[in-house]
Amino acid sequence: MSENVITGQLRESFGKGAARKLRAAHMTPAVIYGHGNATRHISLPAHEIALILRHKNALLELTLDGKTELVLVKSAQKDPVTQIIEHIDLVEVKKGEKVHVEVPVHVIGEPMGGTIVDVEHKTVKLEAEATHIPEFVELHISKEAAAGHHYVASDLQLPKGVVLELEAGELVATVVETKAGAAGEETPEASAEATPAE
Repeated sequence: MSENVITGQLRESFGKGAARKLRAAHMTPAVIYGHGNATRHISLPAHEIALILRHKNALLELTLDGKTELVLVKSAQKDPVTQIIEHIDLVEVKKGEKVHVEVPVHVIGEPMGGTIVDVEHKTVKLEAEATHIPEFVELHISKEAAAGHHYVASDLQLPKGVVLELEAGELVATVVETKAGAAGEETPEASAEATPAE
């Protein structure tokens, strides 16, 4: 994962009123914690951080008071109506450090005709180096797999160095028959009965 370069500012004012003023000035309030250090309150340029947050588990190369450090986005609160980012939680990380994150599962390939893939785990938790967090993990679907076939955690394609925090046999997805697929499997007798006599 590439780092996103951004410059923030330390802030002394807290509370809802101060946060509103920041957002009016196109800045987003945030806090940084981790490594036993005191929590720091900062503000970030709203437009830049909104673009960065399109990617899950974004890693920031953050400059504060002329010093640069790595921080990982842990969570972001959005206004449910306007979708404006109201607050961000960041955690300090160091290169080589392992972090625990949650990433989406991307289904690759198409199942057998007349079936669909019912995904049980749309996201999975994993451990990865802070600077090498994958944006997603892949589940490769086979056209040969018939309805009822199960895909488990061990079927997920993981990048090197990434550890899945899920039992190998945990169900991830199931191939299920569609209504159209079931309708196409009528017995010859049923088909004959449905054909009008000449």
